[in-house]
Amino acid sequence: MVSPSALLAGAAPRFLAPQPQPLNAEQQELRDGLLDHPAHIDPKFLYDALGSSLFTAITQLPEYYPTRCEAEIFARHGQDIARHIGPVQAMIDLGAGDCVKAERLFASLRPRHYVPIDISADYLQAAARRLRLSYPDLRITPIGLDFSQALALPADIGAEQRLFFYPGSSIGNLDPDAALAMLRRIQRQCAGGGLLVGVDRVKPRQVLEPAYDDALHLTAAFNLNLLRHVNDLLGSDFDVDDWRHVALFNSDQSRIEMHLEARRPVTVAWPGGQRRFDAQERIHTENSYKFTPETFTELLQRAGYHDIRHWSDTRGWFSVFSARA
Repeated sequence: MVSPSALLAGAAPRFLAPQPQPLNAEQQELRDGLLDHPAHIDPKFLYDALGSSLFTAITQLPEYYPTRCEAEIFARHGQDIARHIGPVQAMIDLGAGDCVKAERLFASLRPRHYVPIDISADYLQAAARRLRLSYPDLRITPIGLDFSQALALPADIGAEQRLFFYPGSSIGNLDPDAALAMLRRIQRQCAGGGLLVGVDRVKPRQVLEPAYDDALHLTAAFNLNLLRHVNDLLGSDFDVDDWRHVALFNSDQSRIEMHLEARRPVTVAWPGGQRRFDAQERIHTENSYKFTPETFTELLQRAGYHDIRHWSDTRGWFSVFSARA
C-alpha cells in the first residue's frame, strides 16, 4: 500500500517558471511609478503570497458580489456555456490564484490539460499540488508568469482547442487600450479555440463602492499590504500606519479606483531616491472598469473574436462571455 506521504511526493505537478524579471527592472518600474505625478503602483504588485490569500478572503465577503454572481451564472448556464465552447484540450487559466474557479468547471468542460498561470508562483504551486491529488488523470502545468507583460506558452502545450479562462472581471483592471491589447494577445494564442471571460457590469455606486471598501476592512488590508511588498522589492521604508485605503467610483471613466492616501506629510525613501507626499496625496493602485454587454461585445469584436455570447446573473450585475478566436 502506498503511503500518503509517498503519494503526495509523487503527485506533485511539473512546475514551469520562466526566468523572472530582473529585480532591477522591477525596481525601476516601482521607482518610475512612485516618482510620477500622480504616483502609481501597478496592481500586479498586490499579489504576493499574503496579498493572494487576502484576495481569496475578499471574495467571500458579503459586499463582494462578483464571485457569487459569476458562480450563479456557471451554476445556471454551465451546460449551455459548455456547448458553446465545444471540446477543450487545454484550459489556460489566467490569474488562477487558488484555481477554485476553474476546478468548478472541470466536470462540464472536461479539459485534458489544465494550465494555471499566476504572478504569485508559490501560491499557485501549492494550489496545483492540491489539484493533482484530486484529479490524477488531468495533466497540470502551473506557470509562474506576469502575463500582463508577455503570454508566451511552452511549446508542449497543444495549440489546438485551447480555451483561455479569464474569470472574476480581471480584464477590468486594464485600461481600455491595454484590455484591447490583452484580448488580441489571447486571440493570437487560441486560433480554433476560444475565450471564456468574466465581466463586471455598470451598476449603482452604492453597490460598487462597498465591494471595494468592505466593513471588515479586508480590502484595505489587501491594498496596504502592497506597501509591504514594495518595501521588500525596492528596499523602501513605507510605514503602513502613514496611509489609508480609498476606493471610489469614477463615473466619467466607468471604473472603480483604489488609492492609498497619505494620512500626514511623509517622505518615503529607497536606495538612490525618495519622494515626499503631502497629507491626502494619493498613490493610485488599481482600476476596475465596468462594462455594459454592448461595450464589451464591441471590444471583443475589435480584438478579432466572433460567435460571441454572454450570460448574466438574475440581477444583471455580472456577465460571462464566450467567444471564438
